[in-house]
Amino acid sequence: MPQITTDDGVRIFYRLDGPDGGPGLLLSNSLGTTLEMWDRQLPALTAAGWRVLRYDARGHGRSDAPPGPYTIERLGRDALALLDSLGIERVAFCGLSMGGMVGMWLGSHASERIQRLILANTSAAIGTPEVWEQRIATVRSQGMAAIVPAVIDRWFTKRFQAQAPEAVAGIRDMLLATSPAGYAAACAAVRDMDQRATLGAITAPTLVIAGRHDLATPPDHARLIAAGIPGARLIELDAAHLSNIEAETAFTALLTETLSG
Repeated sequence: MPQITTDDGVRIFYRLDGPDGGPGLLLSNSLGTTLEMWDRQLPALTAAGWRVLRYDARGHGRSDAPPGPYTIERLGRDALALLDSLGIERVAFCGLSMGGMVGMWLGSHASERIQRLILANTSAAIGTPEVWEQRIATVRSQGMAAIVPAVIDRWFTKRFQAQAPEAVAGIRDMLLATSPAGYAAACAAVRDMDQRATLGAITAPTLVIAGRHDLATPPDHARLIAAGIPGARLIELDAAHLSNIEAETAFTALLTETLSG
């Protein structure tokens, strides 16, 4: 199983796809999902010549789930450890939700490593501590199944849930398989994050993607990010939170177009 070990001894699972020697692209997953959330984008990206690096964030999937709380800085340093271990100096980066939060941290704290930045369905500061504490307590006491129905309703429109039940079921399965301890620890990272003051330090060309029906990170969160990053571009898609799945064709086209620009 391909994995690297971070400075604090955590094993991070990863996958590399695409041609050897191709330009590097790092994809970072949302809270409660695994690297497979990007499966729908992978064929187009590898066909375009990208060497695509995906990984399960700590606390998720096949990566270790050490006791929390985690921080966005720690998750960002995990991404840097992955690049360092694989000898990758510079990459384009695309992250969704929690992955986008990691991308903002990398863009402002490790700008020399980021060639281009795509931040999808994410926020620079989100929710109140009380909201996150309630979710953490629920998951710790009742498990992931207690929150999954509400999460699915925030991540996908009712229309898409009816039209694409298999796609929704795949994400539901990822959520249910997530370590409750890892999920709670990652929730703490999101709870404690506020990157609004550091957006201006991001120098990489940046695209911000919003979902018109996103209840988790509404479009005004995307507008705030785009306004804070010099020269950032904002695009809104007809989707809820997981826009790379609900608006697969538009998202993939936007991703490949932006990366080739």
